[in-house]
Amino acid sequence: MDGRKSDTVLPRKRGRRRDRRGVIGNTGLYLATGIATLLFLVPFYLLIRNSLSTDAEITGENWKFFPTHLQWGNISELFDDPTVPFARSLWNSAVVGVLHTLGTLLVCSLAGYGLARIPYKHANKIFYAVLVTLMVPAAVTFVPSFVLVSSLGWVDSLRGLIVPGLFSGFTCFLFRQYFLGFPKELEEAARVDGLGYWGAYWRIVVPNSLNFFAALATITFISGWNAFLWPLVIGQDPQAWTVQVALSSYMTNQTVNFHLIFMATAISILPLVFVFLFLQRWLVQGIAQTGIKG
Repeated sequence: MDGRKSDTVLPRKRGRRRDRRGVIGNTGLYLATGIATLLFLVPFYLLIRNSLSTDAEITGENWKFFPTHLQWGNISELFDDPTVPFARSLWNSAVVGVLHTLGTLLVCSLAGYGLARIPYKHANKIFYAVLVTLMVPAAVTFVPSFVLVSSLGWVDSLRGLIVPGLFSGFTCFLFRQYFLGFPKELEEAARVDGLGYWGAYWRIVVPNSLNFFAALATITFISGWNAFLWPLVIGQDPQAWTVQVALSSYMTNQTVNFHLIFMATAISILPLVFVFLFLQRWLVQGIAQTGIKG
């Protein structure tokens, strides 16, 4: 009898130990996740706190968790500044971001679809040439691109900001890899109904690939919104500035307007937050569908 009791007690003790270890492990996991979340939110706290403060409160020695008097007037000061047309810069960035995203998706998806589906003996060579462009630093192409844009009279214009960046080798590569994994049966059925490559692409492939398009649209829009070097080179007139160029103008060799920099930054990231929240459920799904194949 004693032997049987000991045999039943031991599994219970082992089960309790495992439960304790599981509770400790889950507690540690939640604690680490909470700490990581707080660290992630610190920059956003500093951004909001400093955007509603004065320069003295931002750079002062006596740090406060939040300013005593919130400086909501910083918003009107930002938009009423005659030297920096911030509202115009927001509009330029929105137009550039939307048109750049739509143009890039159209051009690169057509290129990727052609490389993946249209039989052509030099298709692989063209694809490898596209991959080679990924190894060329963007700064190397600035001078020839500026000379070309200047000769066309596109300096200080939206065309000069948008057109040179419509094609992306990396986006073309992602589309090509995705279309290689797209079911051919759907396209073959479309060709039986009399559709060509364009009809199959527009009526069959695109409607069934909206998740992937949405994912790349999110990445492309964020990239276009955050672009700085090319808009700085092309946008010489303040009326042609994008939001990133406008942000840099608040920091000069003589003065640094801290409260305006933080307020402008807080306002400039709002469109990105809305775009990400709206398209986030498609982002992971779309990237997972790239289907890296040879």
